[in-house]
Amino acid sequence: MPWRVRPVATGGALMLMLGSCGMIDGQRDGRFRAGSTPLTSRGVSDLPIKIGAPYTIGGVTYTPADVRNYRALGYASWYGEELNGNRTANGERFEPSAVSAAHRTLPLPSYIEVTALTTGRTILVRVNDRGPFTQARELDLSRGAAEQLGILGGGAVPVRVRRVEPAEAERAVLRSGRRLAERATEGKTSLAQLRGELGIRPQPASYTAAPVLPELGLYTVQIASFTSKDRAEALAARVGANIRFAGSAWRVAFGPYTSAGEAHAGVSYAASKGFRDAIIIANDDVAETSAY
Repeated sequence: MPWRVRPVATGGALMLMLGSCGMIDGQRDGRFRAGSTPLTSRGVSDLPIKIGAPYTIGGVTYTPADVRNYRALGYASWYGEELNGNRTANGERFEPSAVSAAHRTLPLPSYIEVTALTTGRTILVRVNDRGPFTQARELDLSRGAAEQLGILGGGAVPVRVRRVEPAEAERAVLRSGRRLAERATEGKTSLAQLRGELGIRPQPASYTAAPVLPELGLYTVQIASFTSKDRAEALAARVGANIRFAGSAWRVAFGPYTSAGEAHAGVSYAASKGFRDAIIIANDDVAETSAY
């Protein structure tokens, strides 16, 4: 996640050394960790604003720029406790609960409005890191930002990103690690238009209808899925959930429940914990579930 460029003299030539642990192909890579850069006595500050020179990772060159009217549609994922305390690209310590993000080219720091095209929620986010280093995603969000957007359910989620210039009072709230109130929620018509711009086709009605669950059986309420077992275990331990490996991912879930009614109550419980996109998995094989 942290990123920096420093000059190193080698053989009479000046070389640029790049450090980061941004996400590459969905995984944050410790090979790019920059080490420790001491924070100033003032703590977190918006000054100086850093843009930086072009840099190359994985054969792709990224050119930071001060684009005032930046707007993009893409996908966002999130990262959390596994990087707690690491340095971000502008030298701050990463706090999973803060509302922050990593972007490849925007100035550090800068402020963006992020709208989840799944939930319609829009929040103000502070960009203080570089990444993700994959063309598949536009942003990497902190856990705090993902929670506020309601997209902790794992995987990449479609988003709209717009750069803004908020008032100093709002900037100060995000610098302190606290959250601001959500912006106005996007309406269904606007979300459908944005998803269309991104190339997401609406699902047939037969797929959007709520599933009818049998009255008896075994159920779990899935709140997230990860390719990383460590991330799944960290989240499960934090919220008192279970994990199991299914398909190609580690799934974090509450349960098991023995009736549809209990499962729906589990969804309500998950929502109270901030997981508003939890889903019910019917007839889950709980024998493969690891409990905490």
